[in-house]
Amino acid sequence: MSPGEKLDPLPDTFILQPPVFHPVVPYVTTIFGGLRAGKMVVLQGAVPLNARRFQVDFQCGCSLHPQPDIAIHFNPRFHTTKPHVICNTLHGGRWQAEARWPHLALQRGASFLILFLFGNEEMKVSVNGQHFLHYRYQLPLSRVDTLGIYGDILVTAVGFLNVSPFVEGGSEYPVGHEVPCSRALPQGLWPGQVIIVRGLVLPEPKDFTLSLLDEAAHVPVTLRASFADRTLAWVSRWGRKKLILAPFLFYPQRFFEVLLLCQEGELKLALSGQGVGATSLGQQALERLRELRISGSVQLYCVHY
Repeated sequence: MSPGEKLDPLPDTFILQPPVFHPVVPYVTTIFGGLRAGKMVVLQGAVPLNARRFQVDFQCGCSLHPQPDIAIHFNPRFHTTKPHVICNTLHGGRWQAEARWPHLALQRGASFLILFLFGNEEMKVSVNGQHFLHYRYQLPLSRVDTLGIYGDILVTAVGFLNVSPFVEGGSEYPVGHEVPCSRALPQGLWPGQVIIVRGLVLPEPKDFTLSLLDEAAHVPVTLRASFADRTLAWVSRWGRKKLILAPFLFYPQRFFEVLLLCQEGELKLALSGQGVGATSLGQQALERLRELRISGSVQLYCVHY
């Protein structure tokens, strides 16, 4: 993207709420667009060695007085004889009948990756890739617009996923696609089509590449992130490199989202919700694309197109 060049805004439905890194707890934030079925919240962090309890609340507002309704209260407790998790709902200042899970999948002194997946009638929770619990809604999910995190917890990152990553594979939770990863594009790319790639950067990354191949297995264009010099570039099939003049938004052990929006003859790029550039291929070249390849120092959770 040349200096001074302005991009047309990406459609709101394609923009992911930017992830939050190392928030200070207690932490309260708005959930852009509220919650709905198919949405997911990803929480990465660690439990301190002396932790007693923490809670993750999906709230109906953020007022202090009066206290807002809490549609979903997720509350691990470590200080009891048998550590457990409580889920409950606060409505009109009164707690409802609590649900208890006695086998706590979290441990003091250990890191975790918790996924909250919101369905039509219940929330499902996985811890480190394994299903842990489900909790049926007692208040409408549409009322939830705030996330609150409180108590004894160290949060590394909070991610918000707006497109369900399960439609392509049918598995209950995304435990990660193997890299390198290849996906067929039987019909090529057409205006309005979108490619979404979400994942986690590994602890000691070297590079990340996203390549598009045509019918002859040529690679008309590659998006390449180099961690050595923290550069992002488009690479043509002849090896010519065009640097993308935008902040480098890939960080070790943090979530990322790459979004490619196909428009007439070009691909627009957004990283973690921020539009950062575009590359022109020509409409015929886009229609001839038949394969998407992803490689590098990442773990993938979603490849959607």
